[in-house]
Amino acid sequence: MKRVAILISGGGSNMIKLVESMVGDHPARAVLVASNDAAAGGLEKAARMGVPTAAIDHRPYAKDRAAFEAELLKPILAAEPDILCLAGFMRVLTPGFVERFSGRMLNIHPSLLPKYPGLHTHKRALEAGDTEAGCTVHEVTPVLDDGPILGQARVPVETGDTPETLAARVLVQEHRLYPAVLRAFAQGERGLITL
Repeated sequence: MKRVAILISGGGSNMIKLVESMVGDHPARAVLVASNDAAAGGLEKAARMGVPTAAIDHRPYAKDRAAFEAELLKPILAAEPDILCLAGFMRVLTPGFVERFSGRMLNIHPSLLPKYPGLHTHKRALEAGDTEAGCTVHEVTPVLDDGPILGQARVPVETGDTPETLAARVLVQEHRLYPAVLRAFAQGERGLITL
């Protein structure tokens, strides 16, 4: 059974879908949900689901990411995860942190990578006149949103879409894609999953 730690910064909707999926014959179980914000709504939700939680406020470490990550590592390492899932974790991790979990860290990103790494993905897709958008699950590498792609789900861009309406439709697919990729990854499968 693989042990999974999940990092969040907000409400944790993807985290919830991951935790809900890790039941029955699933090859993994959630052992920790950690956040850079003690007020993140996802922490209370994880606790209600029976998953241990931790919060390390990033703000006192504004000028020292490595010091923040050293504190964040403490509960993560104590949980002994085999896999680390970023699920709306809104901090850029240093190469040293990423390399510690090389080949074992996943992220979900709300665009069809390699298009639109970083922020404001839906706005950028609309401004570019794209006819489709979507989400990507990828392995995390030291380069932002650049690791091997493990899964993608696509949605059409509709006439009159705003960044918010497009984001809402993409989020539905995120909730399907991330659990599917995590299950395959925990089983040692690295083929591309498309929805």
